[in-house]
Amino acid sequence: MTASREERRQAARTKAEKLRQEQAARERRSRNILIGVLVGIVALVAVVGVFIFQESKKTLLDDFAGAKPANADNHGGIVVGATGTAGEKTGGGKNLQVYLDFMCPYCGDFEAANATDLDDLRASGGLNVTYHVMSNLDGLSSGTAFSTRAANAAATVASESPEHFVAFVEGMFANQPEENSTGLTDEEIASIAVTAGVPQEVADTFAAGTYTEWVGVATQQAKRDGVGGTPTVLFNGKKVEQVAYYTQGELATWLKDQGVSIGD
Repeated sequence: MTASREERRQAARTKAEKLRQEQAARERRSRNILIGVLVGIVALVAVVGVFIFQESKKTLLDDFAGAKPANADNHGGIVVGATGTAGEKTGGGKNLQVYLDFMCPYCGDFEAANATDLDDLRASGGLNVTYHVMSNLDGLSSGTAFSTRAANAAATVASESPEHFVAFVEGMFANQPEENSTGLTDEEIASIAVTAGVPQEVADTFAAGTYTEWVGVATQQAKRDGVGGTPTVLFNGKKVEQVAYYTQGELATWLKDQGVSIGD
């Protein structure tokens, strides 16, 4: 029996509807697959982003396998707070970072102008000072690598006799050699340390160069952190500029203006 025209139309409509539903199902599957792929990509990008961020925060000293001095952070900084002991940070105190080289005459000028003021501000509990001992000027000590040897000695004192660290730094600058000289011998550095209160048995280890490699890596990290010459001074992470800190009292006044308390 031949289908009527209406029956043929209904069959066509039914077939068309079935095709439409199949097409819609295919589109839903494709859309779901696309969404799944996009979600996967976003998740992967997030994971990669977190990895890159974490890697960007790592320093050269994070992966350094050599001898590391106690009381030094992974940017090569040695913090000193109110007690005057390396590694003891005063809670609530603001942070001044000083990058120095024991051969640098400008570092000597900075020390002469500011040592007493910084000692007073630290003792008041309002300031922490983080020292970064660098070896930039090894080439200006007639082949003796004085900057490295002096920084190694400072790292040794920070690690083994931390309560004498500041006195040792001050003693080194009080006996600072001139650029393009041979610098000080290990024995002379040791003598300065003992005068500052460092035990003789600790000073006797300077010549071993325990932290020599660390000094080199810490110096490279300082450069990675944007520090070129010395002295470089940062306050709460920002470079101190337009402050006449070679003039006695200027830096202390500026620090007080920045909210560093001077205690009672």
